[in-house]
Amino acid sequence: MQFYCHSLSSYKRLKTREVRIGDLLLGANHPIRLQTMTTTDTMNTEATVAEAIRCIEAGAELIRITAPSKKEAENLANIKKAIRERGYNTPLVADIHFTPNAAEIAAKIVEKVRVNPGNYVDKKKFEQIDYTDEAYNEELDRIRDRFTPLVRICKEYGTAMRIGTNHGSLGDRIMSRYGDTTIGMVESAMEFLRICRDEDYHNIVLSMKASNTHVMVEAYRLLIQQMDAEFGELYPLHLGVTEAGDGEDGRIKSAVGIGALLEDGIGDTVRVSLTEDAELEIPVCYDLVKRYDYSLSSNKEVLEKEPSFVIPPFNGTHLPYSPFEYKRRDSNEISNIGGAHVPVVMADLSKLNHITPADLLQVGYQYSEKLDKWFIGDRAADYIFIGYQNLDFQLPGTLKAVVYPPAYDLQEHKEQFCPLFEVDNYLAGADQKGKVNFVHIPIYSDPATDISAEALNQLAADPTVVLILSSNRKNAMQAIRRFIIELEEKNINNPVIISTSSHWQTADEHLIHFSTEAGGLLVDGMGDGVFFHLKTASYKALAGNFQAAAGRNYQQNTNVEQFLNATAFSILQASRTRISKTEYISCPSCGRTLFDLQETTAKIRAVTNHLKGVKIAIMGCIVNGPGEMADADFGYVGSGVGKITLYKGKEVVKRNIDSEIAVGELINLLKDGGVWVDPEHQQTIS
Repeated sequence: MQFYCHSLSSYKRLKTREVRIGDLLLGANHPIRLQTMTTTDTMNTEATVAEAIRCIEAGAELIRITAPSKKEAENLANIKKAIRERGYNTPLVADIHFTPNAAEIAAKIVEKVRVNPGNYVDKKKFEQIDYTDEAYNEELDRIRDRFTPLVRICKEYGTAMRIGTNHGSLGDRIMSRYGDTTIGMVESAMEFLRICRDEDYHNIVLSMKASNTHVMVEAYRLLIQQMDAEFGELYPLHLGVTEAGDGEDGRIKSAVGIGALLEDGIGDTVRVSLTEDAELEIPVCYDLVKRYDYSLSSNKEVLEKEPSFVIPPFNGTHLPYSPFEYKRRDSNEISNIGGAHVPVVMADLSKLNHITPADLLQVGYQYSEKLDKWFIGDRAADYIFIGYQNLDFQLPGTLKAVVYPPAYDLQEHKEQFCPLFEVDNYLAGADQKGKVNFVHIPIYSDPATDISAEALNQLAADPTVVLILSSNRKNAMQAIRRFIIELEEKNINNPVIISTSSHWQTADEHLIHFSTEAGGLLVDGMGDGVFFHLKTASYKALAGNFQAAAGRNYQQNTNVEQFLNATAFSILQASRTRISKTEYISCPSCGRTLFDLQETTAKIRAVTNHLKGVKIAIMGCIVNGPGEMADADFGYVGSGVGKITLYKGKEVVKRNIDSEIAVGELINLLKDGGVWVDPEHQQTIS
């Protein structure tokens, strides 16, 4: 098996080198560190100091500050002095992009510098050049000459360094040879790392950031494989999803990408890039990492003893799927599940006392008595689970209810229902079987209930069976993944629904939990649907006062059912497996930003959020401009104070537009691009 983590069936932290950043130790056996980045102008010392202290008091263990030129790099000394005088010893990180001389100044002041190989020496002019081997090596020599002075300064001053590759800012040289690929990302970082090692400098952290969660996860895995193969050791890894956005979407996208790696024990420090105030990123980081340090949680259920049943380790030499390239698992088509169908969403309505047509509004369906028609939204659930309940109304034609066998047996219109069985009951020959039969398998929980090979083969031979897989283990993702690997090894192609239950308390915690466990499977192509639900105590806690419990990030949701349904669709979108709405690639703001990102993002979202499947990038400056928005269809980029440049793909369409009219001009660009439709959020079905 190609190495990228220590275990596929249990959680085991990846062993990396120890790195010192000031008084902070990172990597090796040290805790996963939390960090963020200030959004203020670096030349505004007081504002930057005040923001840094807010972040430190929120729990940040490292504070990154942009230094786009020499003057900002020099002012880091004043910022550091003021923070230290106020009693804070948190390490500071200088963020460098195009200015090596600023990096060399900053490296003598702060505890760490971040450089981006794609634009530190290389440039990105979107030019395709056919490099001969000789010309390519000459460029590498030029990089060595320009980068080595910084390495030597860092070594002399004891300054740490992050070599931070971004998918969207690969230089033209790397792009010309490797294309827009994860291999190119890895090689971009490895070139710089080799120079560091030649100078016997090892105080290094690396990152492989992307806005596309597939690209991000695959790039980190490839980097680990390459470091291990070339050096026989691993440097610490900084995890982050670039330009994740704000609110629920930003948290989900970050948790899918970062969580998928953390589940495999990958990652020594995390930063969640939200288009919000910097200190609001830290609680999200905390929710991500506390899953792996149970001493951080007051939730007693997390501390309960694991099932004694040991997950069988993977001992093969070749995985039945590639962790370095996305491919959806092959599965049989059963109704609208599996095969070439997008993953389905099963919504949990089982905790409602009496389900009425009005309750379906929470999962995407609205009934008009006047017209006697149903209206369906783009994020309408495909199935609703109602347990033992009956329905006294007819469902819309595209929706089916999932019930336990006794309830299914009582239904008059069985074509609208699907039964959900436990394995033994199903194989016993129950006569309540339908055209689609859901069979629940609890994974590696109890030797007495573990499914036998014979039973699994019987289910595999049944063309109506959809498997619902769940696990009550702390690290349920690894358990379900290990079972799906077993299915692949045995050529069992039943569709799989990932069933994930949350025992946490807050909306943020639930969201991180679902995104990490289900998202980690989806980015590896595993799963033909998702089914999210809450433990009874968690449901009651959240349902009791949803808005107060959820906070300002969930204002579009009104209750638990709507929250769970919206979360399911957002996770499918973040994992690039089902697109149901507009995607925003929005940078988190920093001292380079040339307009109010939060306000502008809200304005653009308000007028474009009905454009299903369109990707719009909102970037504060040219550093985060055409490069960082590599995945976007359209871009809105700050090009000067009060000035905006609009992009279609990576091409400039309109330059230096006044910000007062720029949103309107963006709409015109969307119209010219043929993607604009008049706002219509619903469609009618009979």
